[in-house]
Amino acid sequence: MSHALARGLLCAALLVSAPAWARDNAVHADAAFMKKAAASGLAEVQASRLAVEKAQNTQVKGFAQQMVDDHTKTNDELKALAASKNISLPTEPERRQQARIKGLQGLSGARFDARYAEQFGVKAHEDTVRLFMQASQKSKDAEVKAWVDKTLPALQNHLQMAKDLRKATEASATKTPPAASR
Repeated sequence: MSHALARGLLCAALLVSAPAWARDNAVHADAAFMKKAAASGLAEVQASRLAVEKAQNTQVKGFAQQMVDDHTKTNDELKALAASKNISLPTEPERRQQARIKGLQGLSGARFDARYAEQFGVKAHEDTVRLFMQASQKSKDAEVKAWVDKTLPALQNHLQMAKDLRKATEASATKTPPAASR
């Protein structure tokens, strides 16, 4: 076999395998997105359940209950989508998220409310909206992209609600003396 023929066959083999490699990378990227989204959703539900129990501010309690309801529904949808693609999702939040939840457990009163609003209202939703916007642009799986695009507006709404909540809780947290919040 001539060198030119061998090179030609090698090039043809690479061209044939390139779409499969690209497809595998796209599947991996979509799976990585789903796993990160699942961990974030689980963290949101856990922190929000804690807020439903511990918050003193009725606005915080209401927001937290809505987050439990909305994110539980979204998590269930994501589980079904992942199962249809044979992707196993995490069953608990990431360690960093778990540490933030644990940090909330030691707080009470207005300090709890303000920290929950900041970390699991604003910060978590900023991160999640960013994650979903990237997935909307980069997802190669039509079903994943459709789910992302359907879910993103609610997450953006949650972020706006959280920003409003943060303003309300910051004002009350600064009025509460540290000794009273223990």
